[in-house]
Amino acid sequence: MAGDYYETLGIARDATQDEIKRAYRRLARKYHPDVNKDTGAEERFKEINRANEVLSNPETRTRYDRFGPDSFNGAGAPDFGDGGFADIFESIFSGFGGMGTGATTGRRSGPVRGDDLRIDLKLEFREAIFGGEKEIRIPHLETCKVCNGSGAKTGTGANTCSTCNGTGQIRRSTRTPFGSFAQVSACPTCNGEGQVIEQKCESCGGAGRKQETKKLKITIPPGVGHGTRLRVVREGDAGTRGGVPGDLYVYLFVEEDKEFRRDDVNILSEIQISYLQAILGCRLEVNTVDGPVETTIPAGTQPDTVIKLEDRGVPRLGNPVSRGDHLITIRIEIPTRINAEERELLEQLAKIKGESTGQGGLEGFLGRMFGG
Repeated sequence: MAGDYYETLGIARDATQDEIKRAYRRLARKYHPDVNKDTGAEERFKEINRANEVLSNPETRTRYDRFGPDSFNGAGAPDFGDGGFADIFESIFSGFGGMGTGATTGRRSGPVRGDDLRIDLKLEFREAIFGGEKEIRIPHLETCKVCNGSGAKTGTGANTCSTCNGTGQIRRSTRTPFGSFAQVSACPTCNGEGQVIEQKCESCGGAGRKQETKKLKITIPPGVGHGTRLRVVREGDAGTRGGVPGDLYVYLFVEEDKEFRRDDVNILSEIQISYLQAILGCRLEVNTVDGPVETTIPAGTQPDTVIKLEDRGVPRLGNPVSRGDHLITIRIEIPTRINAEERELLEQLAKIKGESTGQGGLEGFLGRMFGG
């Protein structure tokens, strides 16, 4: 894992671009392989170049400050020009390539789309079922309103880069056992743009974009579940050179409920009734996500019976008028202690049913009645 780039250059995290440039030049002269032959000097020189590549560019510096060095691993990572075989073969296959020649690519031009962003959003159980509006705050890059994204101070413009003469590229020859190859990399002075801003916009530091926190109202559709992803078009980072903004992806995480559980579009819950209510039947008020609902418990209800309340479940995502069911599992409470009057009545019931209460006592008789 890469170290801290600010520490590599020996600068503070709020260092100006001039301070970054001075620190880089000082360290580059000290550790350049042609000057410093000490063990580890070449690797140190590469680390200094990596740090400068990222921190000297306001856009990549902002990305580094937000996500750290790991955000430059893989796709989208800048070319640090280590001169390894990966760079050589990239030169071969990116164009005609070959002995004594190199691939030629044009400098970056035209609009560049902004990056997509992701945020995680927690929802209460009922919010996920019924949906609604949620207000969120998102930190993202917005086009600078002072320079309108140009990065230049008002009344100034950009000059042709003197390092690459406007090509946006630096060519370097590399000798290998296979011959001599020309490697092309982005110009570190203009970051591949081919132009250098004469005077940078004081508001955005020449980046053309600024980090801002924005309030945004998003609509949560009824029936969303844990892990549902919502796409909000063009609410990601602003693009550059007139490019469109990226998108915002909102990942939903639904909190658990103490009483209800969800099984796809059905809602599950349990209620406990007494053995008398199970024997005789009754009407009970049960809780649903819509509020209390009165339901009938049939006489002779057995343990673990499931009662269905139709259309009291979760709205189907994309078709909220259609809902699942609410399934209620019946738990029957068998008492461990009863008073004398209850015992007498139950013993009479046992005699009527022709059962003896001797084996396991009256509690055993009740258990046999309810499948215990």
